[in-house]
Amino acid sequence: MTIKTGDRMPAGTLSRMGKDGPEKVTTDQLFRGKTVVLFSVPGAFTPTCDARHLPGYVEHVGELKAKGVDTIACMAVNDVFVMNAWGKHAKVDGDVMMLADGNAEYAKALGLELDATGYGMGVRGQRFAVVVKDGVVAKLFVEKPGEFKVSSADHVLAELG
Repeated sequence: MTIKTGDRMPAGTLSRMGKDGPEKVTTDQLFRGKTVVLFSVPGAFTPTCDARHLPGYVEHVGELKAKGVDTIACMAVNDVFVMNAWGKHAKVDGDVMMLADGNAEYAKALGLELDATGYGMGVRGQRFAVVVKDGVVAKLFVEKPGEFKVSSADHVLAELG
């Protein structure tokens, strides 16, 4: 079942690159007591994700924080090393947490996995953005296949008021 507004985010564990190597990030650590914008992309370095999706959030970090967002996090079904390299390439400079969902477990827990086997990419996460307040979905924006509109930083920023 797909997550929806008002639902509690499911428990799970993602990975990110820490100072001493890969480290686990639980959803409790990520969401508890915070306002978080978590956006998901089908894959690091893929055309729309690399050219528009992640850069939009990097560009609007200050505005999102000014609207009360504590953490901006990017999730993809890639390994932690790829997500780290992509973050360096995109110059996120710690402003966007780069989270690996290596086996698509969290995308599946959200009900937002994407079968990209026809493109040789296996199971991925759909393109979406979710505003989470203290572990509860406040706003959810899931893209229609092949689109990039509602999960953009511009759209999320406008929806935050």
